Amino acid sequence: MDKTKKWNVILLDYALYLILGIMIIGVVIADSSFLSMNNMWKILSQASTRGILALGVAGMIVLAGTDLSAGRILGCGAAISASLLQSVTYASRMYPQITEPLPMIIPLFLSIAVCVGFCLINGFGVAKLHMHAFIISLGTQLIAYGVLCLYIDSQKGGAQPIASLDPRYISLVNGKFWGVPNLVWFLILCAIVMWVIWNKTTLGKNMFAIGGNTEAAAVSGVNVAKNIMMVYLVAGVLYGIAAFLEAGRIQSVTTATGLNYDLDAISGCVIGGVSFSGGVGTIPGVLIGVIILQVINYSLYYLGVNAYLQYVIKGLIIILAVAIDVRKYIAKK
Repeated sequence: MDKTKKWNVILLDYALYLILGIMIIGVVIADSSFLSMNNMWKILSQASTRGILALGVAGMIVLAGTDLSAGRILGCGAAISASLLQSVTYASRMYPQITEPLPMIIPLFLSIAVCVGFCLINGFGVAKLHMHAFIISLGTQLIAYGVLCLYIDSQKGGAQPIASLDPRYISLVNGKFWGVPNLVWFLILCAIVMWVIWNKTTLGKNMFAIGGNTEAAAVSGVNVAKNIMMVYLVAGVLYGIAAFLEAGRIQSVTTATGLNYDLDAISGCVIGGVSFSGGVGTIPGVLIGVIILQVINYSLYYLGVNAYLQYVIKGLIIILAVAIDVRKYIAKK
């Protein structure tokens, strides 16, 4: 390979990182206080729940699919967590029959159960009905949103934010350990577990094999349907954990909770090198992608960029990321 082609390959592989890096440098030049430690912890805390969500979405992208329902599924789990962990002294709580604080493991388990249920619907559609992940997750997204609206609207006082949460819950989610936000620790723990699953288990190896070439994996003796369902089950567990943490982080769950979280998760995965062509991706890459995207999101907000313009910029980042991914795929072929 001559030097020109080599540099073209390098630029193609790292073009998005270079562009995003230039954007971040521009923000720092515009306001040097952006690099304060307080801001860095805020960014990492905000990236944590989306990062956990992205770790689940990444498995589906490795399978050459996607999940448009992740954000709305998270909203359902968050609503359940928040409603069961409202302060027992709050007169307008959703469940007045709960007079003693519940063990937090119960809402966490229920959040995971609901999210796993939705994810298994997606998995069944892909594995057994051979539907495209885009279509089945689009339908599930609407179902999950409808369920979320019905659940919040079922309150005695009508549709209102689920707030006034148990102080124990707020402290668990928003507290710090060794000076590091608990949310960051939760993200690190989930990332370590997912790294082990992806790199050291049969499920991980089969997932990459199916994403790379489904027919070849099936011929090699891989139970394609079973492994796809397992990937969706693991994603559901991650969604449930992210939902539980997100409710405690924002401390007020509404029908808008989870809106566009799936797009942030997908964008983070693609920025981090998880290919839509399937069979390619790493856990560190997902984390880097999510953090970079959150830095961009926070910097736009920090500089007071118009909220509508922020959507335009995010959309361009997604298009650019996918375009570069497609170019890489074509170049390899």
